[in-house]
Amino acid sequence: MSPLPATIPALVRTRVRAAVRRPSRLTREETEARTLLLRLCSLLLQYPDAELTTARPELTATVEALPPSPAAEHLAAFTTWLTGQEAEALERHYVEMFDLRRKSSLYLTYYLHGDTRRRGMALLTLNQRYRAAGWSTDGSELPDHLPVVLEFAALAGAGGGEAPLRQHRRGLELIHRALTDADSPYRHVLAALCTLLPPPTEADRAAVAQLVAEGPPNEEVGLDPYGTYGDGEFAPPGTFVPPMPAPPTHVPPAPTSRTEGPR
Repeated sequence: MSPLPATIPALVRTRVRAAVRRPSRLTREETEARTLLLRLCSLLLQYPDAELTTARPELTATVEALPPSPAAEHLAAFTTWLTGQEAEALERHYVEMFDLRRKSSLYLTYYLHGDTRRRGMALLTLNQRYRAAGWSTDGSELPDHLPVVLEFAALAGAGGGEAPLRQHRRGLELIHRALTDADSPYRHVLAALCTLLPPPTEADRAAVAQLVAEGPPNEEVGLDPYGTYGDGEFAPPGTFVPPMPAPPTHVPPAPTSRTEGPR
């Protein structure tokens, strides 16, 4: 039930709710700390390649120097685990959590749109948002990959920069829940991120429960323009499947001279 009286016009109630959930104006120091937290979350959610594992001491020192906050506590718990693991173990765990499990995939539009045409439009909209802000990715990942979205949020700021994170709040909640159920230390990174966003509403929680039970939307027909993955399977989240090429145009051969013999 809405906490606002029903006598208040619906438009006013909507604006009041938006104002309540809107982050308060931050000081310069708070803005800088928030930007650093977002960048750290982006880095720590990337594949633990040689460059990242080599930087573990610097990452740990940076996290330890953060101002006290729930987010800093979560990141400290994660970096403690990160620094104590062998490189191969880190790689195996990352692949298992984010590449082999759909419920903890890092491609955010999948949770909102599933395997439907709307997901393609959502990816296009994200790319347009990035370009409008004067930022472009290197193209190595889809625009909805969470580390990419986090980097944009850090660069563009708490308003428009964090809008994609707020839009995909339910997907983030599902990822956090899936990582928690799997007892993955990556749950601490998602928990740190969630502390920076407005808390989930009852509608958010209900939607996450429905996602857990039913999965994202699925479009069973009319997907030919997007290609297929395997025999009747959809591609995993984040996999780029090029459109099926049009059949070649067959041009009839030019007539040959009747008097011309074989060459």
